[in-house]
Amino acid sequence: MEHLGWVLFAVLLSIAVVALMGLGWRNRLRRQGGVPAPPEVPADLGRVQYEADGQYVATTTAGDWLDRIAVHGLGIRGNAVAAVHPEGVLIDRTGARTVFVPRDDLVAVQLAGGMTGKFVEKEGLVILTWNLGTERVDTGFRTRHASAKTQLVAAVAALVPDIPDPRTPDRHIPDQRTPPNPEGREEL
Repeated sequence: MEHLGWVLFAVLLSIAVVALMGLGWRNRLRRQGGVPAPPEVPADLGRVQYEADGQYVATTTAGDWLDRIAVHGLGIRGNAVAAVHPEGVLIDRTGARTVFVPRDDLVAVQLAGGMTGKFVEKEGLVILTWNLGTERVDTGFRTRHASAKTQLVAAVAALVPDIPDPRTPDRHIPDQRTPPNPEGREEL
């Protein structure tokens, strides 16, 4: 009889945790109601310049990789194919809406070790920073093969002349999280 009380307590606690998680997700959807849907895929993207299999990780608020964008299915992880076309980057997700990042909306591309629940080896994720309407967002993609990530980054960087190739030793990728140091001194 004593064990039944503990089992009942564990079941009720589990139900409460799941209910609170659902409430949090619903509130996130409500709070992000103003975030626009990703652009529609144009009829003519041009030929594929580079393609990589992998996993769509999530889209988050730029610079805050724990603030997952929940609306329009952008927060749902899944298998995907990232294809670079002359018109932009197409992330074709299995079982979810395709995410299209137009060339004109790309801001930066970089490699990172993780974001919103997906942490991998150093520089294991490809992060696209782009403008979704008036919102700046980061979209994470994990290539299935390690060698594909640098090729994917190079193909995306080649789309926009203002995006430096992060493989160069003198790389500087725009980062909205840290303001520039006006004195030019290194901070300790």
